[in-house]
Amino acid sequence: MNRGDMMKCSAQVLRAWPRTLRGDLVTWEADPNGQAGRPRWLDWRPVIMVPLVMLAVGLLIGGANQYAFDFGMGIQLGILFAGAQSAAIVVALYRPVQAWWATMLVMVMVAPFAVNAASGMRIPWSGAFPWSGVGIAMQAGVLYLLALRVRPRIAVETLVITVLAGLVCGARNPLQSAHDIRLAIVALAITVAMGVALRGLMAARTQLVVQEELTAEERSRRTLLEERNRIARELHDVVAHHMSVVSIQAQVVPHLVENPSDELRENVEGIRRNAVDALTELRRVLGVLRSEDPLPHAARHAPQPTLERLDELIDNARGAGLTVTAETTGEPHPLSPGVELSAFRIVQEALSNAMRHAPGARVRVEIRHQGSGVTVRITNTAPDRAAPPTSGIGHGLLGMRERTAMLGGELATGATPDGGYEVTATLPALPPAEPTGPAVPTDPAEDTR
Repeated sequence: MNRGDMMKCSAQVLRAWPRTLRGDLVTWEADPNGQAGRPRWLDWRPVIMVPLVMLAVGLLIGGANQYAFDFGMGIQLGILFAGAQSAAIVVALYRPVQAWWATMLVMVMVAPFAVNAASGMRIPWSGAFPWSGVGIAMQAGVLYLLALRVRPRIAVETLVITVLAGLVCGARNPLQSAHDIRLAIVALAITVAMGVALRGLMAARTQLVVQEELTAEERSRRTLLEERNRIARELHDVVAHHMSVVSIQAQVVPHLVENPSDELRENVEGIRRNAVDALTELRRVLGVLRSEDPLPHAARHAPQPTLERLDELIDNARGAGLTVTAETTGEPHPLSPGVELSAFRIVQEALSNAMRHAPGARVRVEIRHQGSGVTVRITNTAPDRAAPPTSGIGHGLLGMRERTAMLGGELATGATPDGGYEVTATLPALPPAEPTGPAVPTDPAEDTR
């Protein structure tokens, strides 16, 4: 950028400066151009108010004495002006810019009294208005609370205006010294810098909390999708098996009827064709769902388990060192493959959670068959030693909820009074549809597993 462009840019900034100041400081908003969202520390305003009011009362007493006797303003005016400045510190918690304007107005109105008092040598302190001890405390308190609420640019603007106004108000004061001026400016600048830095720190922490919440939400969403994909992969095998049976039964129907009509052959052929098309689409969906499946090929295409394999599952858990007892009550009756699979997986996940989070605990598995469905209840006692730390987020309870909700059942989980844990799932009975034709063996060519 050459010199001409720099001068042009500087001129544009100077022309826009009054408009920027007016937008920043001439406002009735509580947080003009402040940070997005509500700062968390504002929730503590009722608690902050107590010590702040006590500070304001102390400044009111000191300021009233100073204005009334040292400046010769009288008791009434001294209490009025000191009360306005002290109240501004409290108001700054809610309206920082308006409180700052109040302190500036009082400083300008008191300035002539201070100059007259200094000219008559009636001011006994070593400093000079407006930067005596009480004056610095009042200005610094308001500027600090303002810097906590607004952008750093606005805080710097108010600091600069405060310093310039103070220099103008005390310019005719014969007791004002360069040392006092420098000390006051440094004190006010440090106060504003502390407020700006603390506001930036709180804003960064707020952003970090928001980001952590978004990350946790996204992680939960991804976990939910992963678990739903796993359930879909498992249920695919169940659906594909039924579609294969439909296709094969439709193929043999014409051979079981003597002199079948052309309409019958055409309808049955349509059924078979639709079943084959559905199987083809299922293969494509399965390819997408299993594209990132970490399981080996043989495990992916193994038949889905049912409650008939529950004893095998419990034996494996006992072999891993878990103490498990099992009990089955009620008369078993036909259940749909989805219910059988979900009940098995819920028991499997509960046993895995017990091994992972409750080492040394005793586990009890109860399967209760009812006319309306099947109830699966897994409980474990309190662990006898601390569980080792685990990495990542488990899918166990999430998978149980998804499976139960998919079937329209109910799931209850929670701690038991003895310090253990309980999982109870009630799955409605959805008996498989009765076959419409003779049982025939599945054609391997039609099996998608």
